[in-house]
Amino acid sequence: MKLHPLLPLLIPLCVFAGEQRIPYTCDNGSRIDISFSTNADGRPLASLHFADEAVILPQVPSASGARYRNGDIRLHTKDDDALLEDGKGNQRRCTRGTTPPAGAPVASPAAASSFIDIAGRVTYLARIALPPDATLTVLIQDTGRPGKPLTLAEQSYTLNGAQVPIPFAATVDRDLIGKKSRLIVVARIEAGRKLLFAGNKPYSTTQGGSPAPFELLLKPANRPVR
Repeated sequence: MKLHPLLPLLIPLCVFAGEQRIPYTCDNGSRIDISFSTNADGRPLASLHFADEAVILPQVPSASGARYRNGDIRLHTKDDDALLEDGKGNQRRCTRGTTPPAGAPVASPAAASSFIDIAGRVTYLARIALPPDATLTVLIQDTGRPGKPLTLAEQSYTLNGAQVPIPFAATVDRDLIGKKSRLIVVARIEAGRKLLFAGNKPYSTTQGGSPAPFELLLKPANRPVR
């Protein structure tokens, strides 16, 4: 695994020699070791161990479970599950446990996971190409709560010239979705400080069986982002 973009966050492994590493097996067949500690001020930390180096993520507020973040690298742990985001739109869902024997199939942790995957794609009808610096931001929000909608997940993608339809994927803590929850997917495409397209659409969490294809049609917007 190439970690060049993470080099500013890497710490020599000898710093963590006294910490217990907990192995996690991930849904892509990989394994990652995570250790937990506190800094001098008592703030909880999570350390992601790669070969002879590690990435430290300080804990941040979380509505459920524990979240750790360093820049765009995020870790969400709950019970025996962990969700790792590498800052490039890639996610690994992992389960605490030992590494399976060589050649043994890796069981997916999704069946007993604390997380729910929400995926689909966004598109628009205008006949224009997106500029090279366009970005897509997708939010999963719960509008069934009193007051302002609660954002359960947020993903941002640098499109690098990609055109619609654009796929997206987000992961939500299962315990944050209650019987009265009403989820919506909110998306916007921006370039610089200009909002190009935006829209939202309800998302059903009771689709049963294979999830139905989800497509969000965005509308043009001609106002700057505030």
